[in-house]
Amino acid sequence: MTSLRKQWSVAILAVLWALTFTVTTQQLKSAPRQTVAIEMQVALPLFVQVFMAMGDRYLAANIAAIRALVVSTEKMKPEDYAILGKVQKDVSWLNPAHEDNYYIAFAILPQYGEVDAAQTILARASRARFFDYQPAFFYGFNQWYYKHDPTGAAAWMREAALKLPDPDQQLTMQNMAARWVDRAQDTELAIRVVEALAKEARRPDFRKYLQTRVVRLRQLQQLRSAADSYRERFGKPVPDLQTLVTSGILLALPQDPFGFGFGFDKQGQIVLRTSPPSP
Repeated sequence: MTSLRKQWSVAILAVLWALTFTVTTQQLKSAPRQTVAIEMQVALPLFVQVFMAMGDRYLAANIAAIRALVVSTEKMKPEDYAILGKVQKDVSWLNPAHEDNYYIAFAILPQYGEVDAAQTILARASRARFFDYQPAFFYGFNQWYYKHDPTGAAAWMREAALKLPDPDQQLTMQNMAARWVDRAQDTELAIRVVEALAKEARRPDFRKYLQTRVVRLRQLQQLRSAADSYRERFGKPVPDLQTLVTSGILLALPQDPFGFGFGFDKQGQIVLRTSPPSP
């Protein structure tokens, strides 16, 4: 009798447990779910990553890089790119020379607002990969295009040029650096940078070319100074370059040694033309 009572008790408890499980499951299904933070899914603390890789930081870098590589950018939200940048910065800390990591960082991160993360990765890669010009070149491009810093960009371009084995390629990249410096708002600084470039140039013809660019920059500096004088005297911006002569501020307009001349940008600033004027 006692045994039968125990069996019934167990059966009743089992039924109650099953009912509780079923009701609870249904309630959980209908309840709103809280998504686990994506950062916790893909960006583990560095010490955890190294621990999971059995103390091998390079293996940890490879694992994290694979995580970054398998992310589908088509489905990512803007805030997800900050997480991707963090993951890739972790990779660059673990292994600064990781080639896939710096390449993908340059290709993806800047266009989604993660320029600083990309620059950190590229700077580390440039220091670690002393034989590779690309990290410095990519850094320079981001500095010019996204940061609007032509002087800083030119410095990185010169660093990239020094890593190129071919002298002609070095000249091409140094020329690009000189052109970027031309666009700097600080004309005096741009002049000093191009003068330094000219002093470092080994080929005489290239040195002469850079010295001609210095002449052109000094002409630009003269025109901007004259435009400032015109504004102070007449209380309005100069409408065209010839007015600087007719107003008596300049005796004559400088003659651009490249023949391209000077013009105005959208903000009314005098700039170097990049092509000859239309006939």
